[in-house]
Amino acid sequence: MYSNSEVHLILGGARSGKSRLAQQRAEHWLQNNNAGGLAYLATATAGDEEMFSRITRHQGDRDQRWQTIEVPIALAKALDAAPHSHCVLVDCLTLWLSNCIHQGVWERERDALLQCIDLRRNDLKNSVSPWFFVSNEVGSGVVPLGQLSREFVDAAGWLHQVLAERADSVTLAIAGLPLTVK
Repeated sequence: MYSNSEVHLILGGARSGKSRLAQQRAEHWLQNNNAGGLAYLATATAGDEEMFSRITRHQGDRDQRWQTIEVPIALAKALDAAPHSHCVLVDCLTLWLSNCIHQGVWERERDALLQCIDLRRNDLKNSVSPWFFVSNEVGSGVVPLGQLSREFVDAAGWLHQVLAERADSVTLAIAGLPLTVK
């Protein structure tokens, strides 16, 4: 279903089923390839009890086949370090974006991610497993009132556009159902 070296973008709103869909697709890849492994690059940080509970729930959704790596900022570096034989699931880009904005490193980290994807796509002989990127689609609502919120929505929208252009497939999760966009 998913061939090696592909890049997949899975978008959706809160509780849309996007993370579960990405996980199912990655596990399906592993089952059909019977080689490699699964790497989960987690971008969330637990700033409060509610977020800690969310992170704990997501961790409980994954079994022992998954290697979890916490990556709040240096996503490109983590992707470069991931074993070529492992299917990589990044969850989620909007939390990573928020972390980068708050640390003042957004442009640098965005450019590093895009360069990493471009290099991988140009070096397919060494790429043996797909990458799945999960992100919240936040551009379907009204324009936010606050400057920081507008900057976040704008940055997420532009990131999604450039990733969708580079991705082999784009899926929108709605009510737990996948809608193929590309």
